[in-house]
Amino acid sequence: MSERRKSGRKTGAGSARNRELVSRRLPFLGTLRLELEPPKKKRRKANAKSQSRTRSYEEKSLGAKIAYWSTVAGLWGMVAVGGTVLYYALTLPSTDNLWDIDGSPSVTIAANDGTPIVTRGGRHGTAVRLADLPPYLVDAVVATEDKRFYSHLGIDPIGLARAMVANLKAGSIVQGGSTITQQLAKNIFLTPERTLDRKLQEALLALWLEAKFTKDEILTLYLNRVYLGGGAYGIEAASQRYFGKSARDVTLPEAAMLAGLLKAPSRYAPTNDLARSQERAATVLAVMVRDGRIDYQDGQWAFDNPAILRGAARSQSANYFADWIVDRVPGYAGRPNSSLVVRATLDTDLQRAAERAIDAALARNERALGVTQAALVAMTPDGAIRAMVGGRSYRQSQFNRAVYAERQPGSAFKPVVFMTALERGLTPDTLRVDAPVFVDGWSPRNYSETHDGVMTLTHALSKSINTIAVQISEEVGRENVIRTARRLGIRSDMAPHASLALGTFEVTLLELTSAYAAFANGGASVIPHGIESIETLSGNRLYQRRGAGLGPIMSQQTLGMMNHMLGETVRTGTGRRAALAGRPSGGKTGTSQDFRDAWFVGYTADLVVGVWVGNDDGTPMNEVTGGGVPASIWREFMEGTQRGVQVSALPGAYTPAAAATGSIGTWPFDDEPEVEPEEERGFFDRLFGRSASSEEDSGRRPNIRPGRPTWR
Repeated sequence: MSERRKSGRKTGAGSARNRELVSRRLPFLGTLRLELEPPKKKRRKANAKSQSRTRSYEEKSLGAKIAYWSTVAGLWGMVAVGGTVLYYALTLPSTDNLWDIDGSPSVTIAANDGTPIVTRGGRHGTAVRLADLPPYLVDAVVATEDKRFYSHLGIDPIGLARAMVANLKAGSIVQGGSTITQQLAKNIFLTPERTLDRKLQEALLALWLEAKFTKDEILTLYLNRVYLGGGAYGIEAASQRYFGKSARDVTLPEAAMLAGLLKAPSRYAPTNDLARSQERAATVLAVMVRDGRIDYQDGQWAFDNPAILRGAARSQSANYFADWIVDRVPGYAGRPNSSLVVRATLDTDLQRAAERAIDAALARNERALGVTQAALVAMTPDGAIRAMVGGRSYRQSQFNRAVYAERQPGSAFKPVVFMTALERGLTPDTLRVDAPVFVDGWSPRNYSETHDGVMTLTHALSKSINTIAVQISEEVGRENVIRTARRLGIRSDMAPHASLALGTFEVTLLELTSAYAAFANGGASVIPHGIESIETLSGNRLYQRRGAGLGPIMSQQTLGMMNHMLGETVRTGTGRRAALAGRPSGGKTGTSQDFRDAWFVGYTADLVVGVWVGNDDGTPMNEVTGGGVPASIWREFMEGTQRGVQVSALPGAYTPAAAATGSIGTWPFDDEPEVEPEEERGFFDRLFGRSASSEEDSGRRPNIRPGRPTWR
């Protein structure tokens, strides 16, 4: 009885399980519940046997179904994967011209000694073979980018797994699993976007590259195409950019720095942050020592002697010059389909000296004097640009203030006025009176707010006397002054206003500096230039500079007198801070009203240099004149670059008279207006709120922005 009860309980339990099983196996029935009738007691044993057979059949049937549907799913999965692979294989980009490293035209600009400065355009270096590179350079790249490069098939599962673990631990993307082959595929064929499609194409291309090329060929392609910061694509371009040498000749510290750039080219570029680049190179060296690619002693030496920028790479401001050159290349060579090499006039030593002088001056004077920007142009007397600084920082602003900023020259324009007078019979010893002058109701003022009476023209120019400059301009005619400026190479718009003599129009530093070149070269007008020759990479010369400017524009007599007067300006006048011990020089200061611009343009027999300081927004500086910060920059630059250069006299000769002679002139000093200027103001007073006056100048400074300024 008890056994039957046990049997019955088992049967009952089995029935409950049966109902549950059926319910599970018929999901399509939804919420419909099947109630099975409990068996009668007399057929309990037979039912138990029947249920056992049913369970066995059902279990076999379930296994068969699982196997069947697994097979079907597997086949369809294979079809799907195959279709996906086929699709991406058919949509892969073309692999033609894979070895054409210089795929897009570029312009490489070299300094006057042949040192590459920058590359614009394609910026690809000349292709180099792996066998020609130092072994430690190759080892540095492999050690840091893909240490299993020579063992995997294009995709590194171990690297992917390691990257996944690192990213999961960090909760963000901190490590990539791409191999060198994958990076090459991306660099050559794909866009930088991070999508599933792109990653699948990248993987397929990596497998194709591995099947098509040897490991050394893949690495060669990679090193010749990878971006390494600073606008350089390829290991050769980067080595030339940063070290001024071929990648074949880099040292171990330099190789470590190049390899370190691969992690984040823009971040670690030494032209952006040398210290950060050196720190990254130290990490590369540590990895190489750990992996046994270099010994400890070599690693320690390289660590103690980190790579530094060499040649023009040390110059960020050289980019101002490079931009100016690139803009002019089409005018000389058209738009060829091949890459070009431009031999430029820039001297890298002079360029670095110019940068140092500008940086030091701004650091000293920004806070105290409110000077935030500066520009410098240095050229030989024939107009060849040797240095060009277009602003304080090329990274912060690519606007070239030396070439494109139009600012008021102030008294730096006065030599043009006095040259016009000398050509019409006046001499440095001609007498004029420093006294109030009235022109059309306007009266210029001197910086000192005083008048010193009778003086020679030499004294008037050296002390930058506004009243006499205006007198001279009125005597010789304003239109004639403009004609002289045109002959000297000044192309800016100039209107024949009474204030013309005081430099109230706008001019660029480049054209004003080139105008002074005539005083240094014997009296010839020049065209400022930066290109000596243009060639294709194959050596086909497209342009070679010939000629020497526009020819003589003044007599030797006029030249001698001008150099005497401008020399006196440096010796005893407003340009005294620019004086060079033991070296003849000439120059002139300039300051616009309210101290918005300050200039010094000076020259020796070997070099002509113009300096401007001010603020981009036209705000006034703290009483900065041309004889202050600009003159100091000029002297610092010249002292650093002219040391060791043979001393030469300025061209032309003039012997001052023992005593000043000649009439005082014909200016109608007593022809004053009936109404005083305070009661009835002239045009410039009404426009600017007060009469034009300055140390050396003139009308109100416009609000200058990069581009053409507007009056305010």
